[in-house]
Amino acid sequence: MGRAVTVATSALNQWALDFEGNLERILRSIDIAKSRGARYRLGPELEICGYGCSDHYYESDTLLHSFQVLAKLLESPATQDIICDVGMPVLHRNVRYNCRVIFLNKKILLIRPKISLANAGNYRELRWFTPWNRARHVEEYFLPRIIQEVTGQETVPFGDAVLATKDTCLGSEICEELWAPNSPHIEMGLDGVEIFTNSSGSHHVLRKAHTRVDLVNSATAKNGGIYILANQKGCDGDRLYYDGCAMISVNGETVAQGSQFSLDDVEVLVATLDLEDVRSYRAEISSRNLAASKVSPYPRVKVDFALSCSDDVAVPTCMPIQWRHHSPEEEISLGPACWLWDYLRRSKQAGFLLPLSGGIDSSATACIVYSMCHQVCLAVKNGNADVLADARKIVNDDTYVPEDPREFCKHIFTTCYMASENSSQDTCNRAKLLAEQIGSYHINLNIDAAVKAIVGIFSMVTGRTPRFSVYGGSSRENLALQNVQARIRMVLAYLFAQLTLWTRGMPGGLLVLGSANVDESLRGYLTKYDCSSADINPIGGISKTDLKNFIQYCIENFQLTALRSIMSAPPTAELEPLVDGQVAQTDEADMGMTYAELSIYGKLRKIAKAGPYSMFCKLINMWKEICTPREVASKVKHFFRMYSINRHKMTTLTPSYHAENYSPDDNRFDLRPFLYNTTWSWQFRCIDKQVNAL
Repeated sequence: MGRAVTVATSALNQWALDFEGNLERILRSIDIAKSRGARYRLGPELEICGYGCSDHYYESDTLLHSFQVLAKLLESPATQDIICDVGMPVLHRNVRYNCRVIFLNKKILLIRPKISLANAGNYRELRWFTPWNRARHVEEYFLPRIIQEVTGQETVPFGDAVLATKDTCLGSEICEELWAPNSPHIEMGLDGVEIFTNSSGSHHVLRKAHTRVDLVNSATAKNGGIYILANQKGCDGDRLYYDGCAMISVNGETVAQGSQFSLDDVEVLVATLDLEDVRSYRAEISSRNLAASKVSPYPRVKVDFALSCSDDVAVPTCMPIQWRHHSPEEEISLGPACWLWDYLRRSKQAGFLLPLSGGIDSSATACIVYSMCHQVCLAVKNGNADVLADARKIVNDDTYVPEDPREFCKHIFTTCYMASENSSQDTCNRAKLLAEQIGSYHINLNIDAAVKAIVGIFSMVTGRTPRFSVYGGSSRENLALQNVQARIRMVLAYLFAQLTLWTRGMPGGLLVLGSANVDESLRGYLTKYDCSSADINPIGGISKTDLKNFIQYCIENFQLTALRSIMSAPPTAELEPLVDGQVAQTDEADMGMTYAELSIYGKLRKIAKAGPYSMFCKLINMWKEICTPREVASKVKHFFRMYSINRHKMTTLTPSYHAENYSPDDNRFDLRPFLYNTTWSWQFRCIDKQVNAL
């Protein structure tokens, strides 16, 4: 009868403009899908060129090379006798579209352009592409000669259509279309489409995975059907980490789940599903059937091919499974670790250098590198030849096998405690003990000579010597002396990153890691061009609260007992003189607000789109048990003053792993001016009027 269909979806670690590598990974996924009996294979969005090409989409080279890769795919024996669904940019009548190209046995069946473009947050698709606004309309697309020579076709269908095989009907969605309020799968399902496919370029955000899973399952819960989702994975060249989670769902229940975080470049999910389950599920939904009788039909591209066999009664089909979600602490442990691994191997550097202060932020960064080492050793143990080859290149040893995370950490991770006369012995000991427990190559140095030399030059030129406030200096002098220490640490970090391996007789250089968290960046509680200035920052999109929870997770899961004392110590910059040998300076006192408050301000400012007045209005209710309206007004004003004074620092913020939707990243996510009228006179006057009225 032909009822059991076998389909495959994939999560591929594609890299923007790496056409050769992208082709190899696509072919490998097709090979795996075919070897497991699949008759249809779905890949991620724009997988041929890589999703993150950005303004390279404007270049004709990107289109040319995408078609060259498509020609290779069409010619390959691997793509025979399986419907292949790949993503690439296509220029149609001088308009650029984000497309799916679906082909079978050297013939292109359909080019399906994206209808709803992602254009919020980190996404800028409307900058490069145009949405296809002609619903249920198909035109002729004239193929370039390099494709005509392979397929023998001059034109192919281009537009909003579905595929009708011998046994079922398939319809495509592309990423954002699943998230849109009028998703195409709704009317496609009413028109008899039984299999929905979605090729995504969806990046990781803490606590987001369940939303994607719920959307996929709900897509077929009301309307019945099979939903197949593919997604990109890994770092393809910027701040985002695409987190896989390929999945297959039937009638609102998940039947196959891919990994969210993995070092596997190619992951393929294959499922055999019963079409009769879809038909019987739909049969009893009378409201759906009534709506279906009135729906406008989609153009159907007939395909002389079946996804099932004629004699398949005894073929076992997949059963529903329970989706396992990671905790936020697990997400922090795994997501940034995988991102760091991609960055390290693709940048062809020999490891990382981290200024390790003995505080929560730098310790959390060190733990993420240690987690990365765990993931590498686990992948090698599980037979991942790609990871083994990359590890050998990084350590410059063709026989090396990473088996122990601490031993691998010693090869690729250097930590450096940069003491000054204002540093306590406690933080020095904490940094040293943590380095011992994770296995990093640890350096202790003192920056006092460099600080005195810099300040000495200033004194020699001006005849004035600045003093800390505890010694009678002004706030300007106090801040300048702190900044000198912080900036010297950045200079030394880069010097040691370039030459530490040279002193050890080893080739290569190290990537400098930053460790400013998202809340400090939002407040501007960092020195411009200090240790927060680095090559990359794995925690720059993570809140202090989440980092504390992650530290606790590392204590329990990695047995890093050194973290206990780090957790219990108050956060401090250690840039002002000690008092009786003890730290007197604390971060929260310096900032004039707590980290918990900062997190709330950040979410209201970015996610709730609240300016000073709206934030005040929301907080007088949220904090009515703990603050008077006047106190709330004072807190809101202080935050916006500090935020606006320091916003210029975001223009030079180290590229950070994107993990929070209230990130102040100025590059692409949070677009704001960096020169403000910091008095906020009109806005603050509105707050004052409301306070007086209350």
